[in-house]
Amino acid sequence: MGARMAENLVKAGHSVHVFDVNAAAVGRLTAAGAVAAGSAKDAARGAEAVLLSLPNSKIVEDTVLGEAGVLAGASPGLLILDLSSITPKTVRMLAEKAAEKGCSFADAPVSGGVEGAEKGSLTIMVGCSEGDFERARPVLEALGKKLIHAGGAGAGATVKLVNNLLLGINMAAVGEAFALGAKAGIDPGMLYEIVSQSSGASYALTAKYEKYISKGNFAPGFSIDLQYKDLGLAVETAKDLGYPLLLGNVVQQLFEEMRAAGMGGEDISAIIKKGGRWG
Repeated sequence: MGARMAENLVKAGHSVHVFDVNAAAVGRLTAAGAVAAGSAKDAARGAEAVLLSLPNSKIVEDTVLGEAGVLAGASPGLLILDLSSITPKTVRMLAEKAAEKGCSFADAPVSGGVEGAEKGSLTIMVGCSEGDFERARPVLEALGKKLIHAGGAGAGATVKLVNNLLLGINMAAVGEAFALGAKAGIDPGMLYEIVSQSSGASYALTAKYEKYISKGNFAPGFSIDLQYKDLGLAVETAKDLGYPLLLGNVVQQLFEEMRAAGMGGEDISAIIKKGGRWG
């Protein structure tokens, strides 16, 4: 997704310097008009804004605070926009570290998947001051159609983990319910036609049945590995808050079992296959 978002920044006329540990990803972007940087530190030099799109909290932390990281090359006034999904606790810590150098750190996780990243139609939920949100707007408008100021530091990350907690729970529910219907001899297509127009409908059902489940196509749109990571963010945050998360913990275990079975790279809709419940 990061590469697709960077391409949209180039198309929008921004001067874009890129760094990635994956040289092929950098090559793709330089071919599109970006300039290669030797490190995150180099990419940050002279920049007005730095955007991060990374796999987890630890990698974001290292990329921002490391010796060759963003803050090492930053000038006062730099705006760091983290498009990753990480814990609110990490966001708040990084915002404090950035402020010590006269910089701003905003959590700006995205929703809309790879297709949304390609089309520049993402929903972006941003946690920062009102002033930094307005500073970020010209950049983020190249990436998304709906920009929401969710609140202060960590608010965007919190909204994202709540959203993806619901997605994981709903996807597991769709898998269990449709497997039950199939085992009882109900035609899945007919079941989908009814449920998708009834009170049991959900985004997980309508987005995943026709394109994935009905075709037996589990090539990832949003992988089990990524869903498992996002459930982990919700579980970790709930523990920090002392809040018992019953369904989240159970569903995280279900996705962990799928990963243990070697299915982590498949789409989240593949949870319908858990325990031989489908087909």
